[in-house]
Amino acid sequence: MGFFNSLSEAFTSGGIWMWFILGLQIIAIAIVIERAVALYIKRKPGQKRRVLDFEKSIRQGDLKTVYSSCTAGTDFAIDRTVAAGTEAAMNLGGKDEIQGRMDEVLMEENEAIEKRTGFLAMIANVATLAGLLGTITGMIKSFAAVSQANPMEKATLLSTGISEAMNTTAFGLIVAIPTLLVYAILTNRAQVLTEDLNQAALKAYNWLSYSFNPLETRPSRGEQ
Repeated sequence: MGFFNSLSEAFTSGGIWMWFILGLQIIAIAIVIERAVALYIKRKPGQKRRVLDFEKSIRQGDLKTVYSSCTAGTDFAIDRTVAAGTEAAMNLGGKDEIQGRMDEVLMEENEAIEKRTGFLAMIANVATLAGLLGTITGMIKSFAAVSQANPMEKATLLSTGISEAMNTTAFGLIVAIPTLLVYAILTNRAQVLTEDLNQAALKAYNWLSYSFNPLETRPSRGEQ
């Protein structure tokens, strides 16, 4: 109980900026939980392995089987990308349409991977700045109170203002440091997922665009 009482006293003595920093901490925790679920549970890094399942059918021209597999409701983002490209190929759209449809889905998937993570860096910076602002306001209160107080009360008023300043700074850093660490971890995870998805999509595009080029435009073996 003593530990929690100390925390309560430190929070109370920190002034109004402690509540603002606490609000930032709550928002950061909510974003971290949502992004952790989205990037570690809902998203899988095996997109390049998954896309190999479609290579044989694409090369054989069995697009219906590919499209059925892609739309079977799996959790792989590459399935939705390949489905868009396969649909364009089935409609004889050519390279440009295949690439355009796949790029459209890729942009949506990459945006879903990266969204909201950047707010964590902003929250960490604002929490640090709010802590510094609390330090400044606490020191201003201290010196303002000391200048108008009698000698017997000066030490008490000065220590109260300094306590507010230090507690606010400490709380700001307590919120900012873990938030920045988690931001780095989530950003790295998002980058890994994005690169994995983009490389898998490039493989599928190469198979689709070559297999469904007009036959006369393909180089013969003697020309290669």
